[in-house]
Amino acid sequence: MTDTAAAPPRTDPGPTAPVIETRGLTKRYRGGQPAVDGLDLTVPGGSVFGFLGPNGSGKTTTIRMLMGLIDPTSGTASVLGRPMPQAARTVLPEVGALIEGPALYGYLSGRDNLLRYDRADPTADPRTRRARVAHALDRVGLAAASGKKAKAYSLGMKQRLGLAAALLRPRRLLVLDEPTNGLDPQGMREIRSLVRELAAEGTTVFLSSHLLDEIEQVCTYAAVMARGRLLAQGPVAELAARTRGRLAVTTPDAAEAARILDGHGLTGLSVAGDRLTADAPPATVDLADLNAALVGGGVRVRWFGIEGGSLEDAFVALTGEGFDVAG
Repeated sequence: MTDTAAAPPRTDPGPTAPVIETRGLTKRYRGGQPAVDGLDLTVPGGSVFGFLGPNGSGKTTTIRMLMGLIDPTSGTASVLGRPMPQAARTVLPEVGALIEGPALYGYLSGRDNLLRYDRADPTADPRTRRARVAHALDRVGLAAASGKKAKAYSLGMKQRLGLAAALLRPRRLLVLDEPTNGLDPQGMREIRSLVRELAAEGTTVFLSSHLLDEIEQVCTYAAVMARGRLLAQGPVAELAARTRGRLAVTTPDAAEAARILDGHGLTGLSVAGDRLTADAPPATVDLADLNAALVGGGVRVRWFGIEGGSLEDAFVALTGEGFDVAG
């Protein structure tokens, strides 16, 4: 009898059903303060879903509940169409996860760590083990360092090795908690490229991050968390479009342009070189009139218009506070 025959039955919530769904999901720790408060989350199948929020917003606690690592205080969660944590033994073989950094054996090489991970999986085929380990190491850019002991790995290399462990077998869902933590800019680009490849192959990727640019570059859907509560969710483009964007003017007379626009009641004025930006005016203000006022005041206007809102704009509009974009 092969391992394939012994594998648990494949769960299939259907082509359009959510891959992750929660209703009223809540986790309270000692003292009663909720780490996650009434979360209603829907992750479409086939998406790269960004789970966005500052550190301490409840993202990791949510992921730990989804993976059956901790029990919720109340509410429900389903993964791949099955209730969690009740169906964990059926669901988890189809889920690859990197949560709070990988747990590694420092005295073993990167390759031997993955071999040990794979041996611990009762559904893994031992006949293809070494080939799958080599392929996973290659995908995350660790093939050349696979013989080094894990204790000599940098934080970024450890993150890569943890991701390789999640990729030892094809997964229907990949859950990544801050996957670019510790990586240099080139490493971050490589992981983003890998996420896109996995999505193109049909894997749903659930990516938790506090980096706005990371979510905006790679994700198709996103949810915004703060202080344990869900603030918004939906397609990334729609979340960004909820904000009015910024008025932008390119002119060698930026200081004079700022004076004129300030006189017309515009707020949030900012000048950097020959570029001026301001909060978008209300819909009752005609942009043509503002442009005419600039030209009439002797400002040489090279470009004038409203720039589309960004995910950062949406976050600030939702929370009324800034965001640690760089980490």
